[in-house]
Amino acid sequence: MLNRMFRIKASEFTIHLITMQRINYQHLFYFWNVAREESITRACEKLHLAQPTISGQLTVFEEAVGEKLFYKNGRKMALTDTGRVVFRYADEIFSLGQELTNTLKGRPTGRPLRLVLGVADALPKLVVYRLIEPVFQLPEPVQIVCYEDKAERLMAEISLQGIDLVLSDAPLAQSSSANAFNHLLGECTVTVFGTPQLAAVYRPDFPRSLTGAPFLLPTSNTALRRSLDQWFDTENIHPKIQAEIEDSALIKTFGSGGAGLFVAPTTVETEIQRQYDVEVIGRIDTVKERFYAITARRKMKHPAVTAVLENAREKLF
Repeated sequence: MLNRMFRIKASEFTIHLITMQRINYQHLFYFWNVAREESITRACEKLHLAQPTISGQLTVFEEAVGEKLFYKNGRKMALTDTGRVVFRYADEIFSLGQELTNTLKGRPTGRPLRLVLGVADALPKLVVYRLIEPVFQLPEPVQIVCYEDKAERLMAEISLQGIDLVLSDAPLAQSSSANAFNHLLGECTVTVFGTPQLAAVYRPDFPRSLTGAPFLLPTSNTALRRSLDQWFDTENIHPKIQAEIEDSALIKTFGSGGAGLFVAPTTVETEIQRQYDVEVIGRIDTVKERFYAITARRKMKHPAVTAVLENAREKLF
């Protein structure tokens, strides 16, 4: 455990920490508390220290790192991208320190395995849950920290070693990072859904009936939208685009209210019908939605990552 703690080297940060000969853990501790409290004032109250003390030490720490770690967001102290990376390491360092204290005192730690998960905002949330569901069934308890963002930003976090696993609808570009791997989890066709009222109108003569049909589509920056546009062109279908929505869950929410038809992966067809009270209008067999896992090189043997990869390939798809 001690070896694990001290293997966290400055070179791993891939930021200006590389210029630091030695991390001042007192400064890191102050930074960690301010980040957790989102306020210098609250951190001072917690640590029983004067505000100038912590403010001064934070300034020294930022100068040593060579990057700004915080920015003001209203009354809160928010983390910069570099600050988020430093915070994740600090969180693990001080959690390990508490574990060491408990171990030396003969108390069980009960500290679960940690999985930092990134989810591309375009991914259907039901598929995401199905992908990570096996993690909750592992014999060893796992604590999941889940972030949702643009796929590009999440993949950048992998290069900074802040995220263990990214689930995305597109692979990581080969030139992006030598320290990450693409895994094609699987692919499936898509289904067109709508409320019972819309289904009664547009299910007959599918897919020709889709010309002029009100549609809720993902935004043009997603792989699914590009595939759908190509299919519409090939089939000479011209839907009426009611809305372009980036978040897949929001599309389904709009669709359940009757705002328009929408598509989703066929693999979760039953769950979508039940959860959103919609019906199947038809299936598009030539449009495939692909799902990728991008893993950090150092986390390839993480048991939670292994569970996700094996479940997707053997059961889900």
